[in-house]
Amino acid sequence: MLKKAVLLGALAILVTGCASVPMGSKQASDNAKQFAAPTQGQAGLYIYRGGGPGAALTKALWVDGNCLGTTAPNVFFHEQVKGDQEHTIATQSEFSNNELKLAMQSGTNYFVRQYIKLGVFVGGADLEVVSEADGKAAIKDLEMATKGKCSP
Repeated sequence: MLKKAVLLGALAILVTGCASVPMGSKQASDNAKQFAAPTQGQAGLYIYRGGGPGAALTKALWVDGNCLGTTAPNVFFHEQVKGDQEHTIATQSEFSNNELKLAMQSGTNYFVRQYIKLGVFVGGADLEVVSEADGKAAIKDLEMATKGKCSP
């Protein structure tokens, strides 16, 4: 019985494959990867999701309650937000959204990693702030997704 369950689980993973989301242009992605300083009074926000567990899952992201977009493996988003204030970044998870509050200073770029974690029924998602060096290193191999479409 256990062998059948494991076989069915493995088959489900193979059949579902990898998730995908609408992608931005290569030029826009390359421009964002220049990591230019934000415009005056703004802070830069990079949110990314690398590969790994949960390749078949997409997860929505919100910044201050506004839809940023939906992630899949190996994508990132770049957004400018008002500087010198706290912002709430939220990600869709298994039962409810997980939130990260981040005080962001004008003129600074911030890097947030979204990662998939094991859940009871499906994988959930969470967020963590990473260093500038780690964020840039991860994003250089990713492509930028299109903003503004959040899955339900």
